[in-house]
This record gives sequence, C-alpha cells and structure tokens, in this order.
Amino acid sequence: MFEFILGVIVAGGLVGVALLMLAENIVPPVPSELIMPLAGFAAAQGRLDFLGVLAAGTLGAVAGAYVWYLVGRRVPEDRLAVWIDRHGRWLTLDTSDLRKSREFFQRRGAIAVFVGRLIPGVRTFISVPAGLMRMPHAVFFLATTLGTALWTTMLAAAGYALEHEYRRVEAWVDPISAVVVGTLLVAYLVRVLRSRRVDR
Repeated sequence: MFEFILGVIVAGGLVGVALLMLAENIVPPVPSELIMPLAGFAAAQGRLDFLGVLAAGTLGAVAGAYVWYLVGRRVPEDRLAVWIDRHGRWLTLDTSDLRKSREFFQRRGAIAVFVGRLIPGVRTFISVPAGLMRMPHAVFFLATTLGTALWTTMLAAAGYALEHEYRRVEAWVDPISAVVVGTLLVAYLVRVLRSRRVDR
C-alpha cells in the first residue's frame, strides 16, 4: 500500500494528490491520514513542492466537500432521507446519521464545519447539513478551507519531517497502512451487513 500510494503521488504529481484527496472526501477509499504524509515524504525528497502539496491537498479536499454541500443544498431533506433508506447501506449511512449531523450543525454552525474537517468520518458528511441549512456559500467555503488547510498541513508536515527516516519508516508504514485499510474495509462490511439484517 505504501508503494502504491507513493507511486500514484509521484506519477500524478500535484494533480495526483488533489485527485486522491477529492476521492477521499466523496467516498473515502484511502484515508487522508495516508495520502498527505506520503505527499509530504515526496516533497521532502524533492519530488514535489511542499507548498504545492498543501495547496493540492486542500483544493482536492475542499472540492470533495463541496460536492456533498451541493447535495445537501439542492436535494430536499425528505428525498435525501428516502434515498438513504434505499441505498445508504453502501455508504454505511442511515437516516439517524443524517438527523444527528443536522442537529449537530444547528447547534454549532460554521464552527461545526471547521472542526468537522479535523474529525475522521465526520469531515466527509458535515457538508450535507451545511447544505440542508442553506449555509451561505462564502461561509461554507471559508470554514471548510481553513479546517482542511490545517488538517492537510499537519499531515504533510509530519511526512516531511520524517523524510530522513524514509527507509525505516517505509518498513513499518506498509504493514500499518495495510492494517488501517483492512480495518476500514472490515468495519465497512460489518456496517453493511448489519444494515441489511435490520432491513429484513
């Protein structure tokens, strides 16, 4: 997994970083906790520009978040709830997740969007209630960009700082990343199976 992600980043450059972060924020296939540190590694080795990595990671993540914001803004909540009832299991969502996100957003507003960008699992779907509540585009964009920039900077900086330990880190990041992705996959499958049992 280490070599695969690094290969995509090196081959695709800053565009690859942006596309990975875009995908991670729409339907998370690979966590940003792996993407951005490895992009930081590549920057430390001179393969990418560090500021470019931060900009690309932030841009891709904000674009992904904006997709969910537009879903929330353009789709009536009752229609979204019906869709989640029918197909939400494949995204490990149910209507209670939608309700909880909406209630949380009502209490915290723009702060929820900013902080939500720093919390795994929350950061992808916090955009939906922002759209449902018709948060102004400028406010959503600012809160999302600030939170995302902070998150991507921390992750990329960690990867950059560990560059001198690259070979040692590679030896343990690969199995750890495999465990992380495997755990996410198992958790996803368990949630899907549980939701199917409830439906029955």
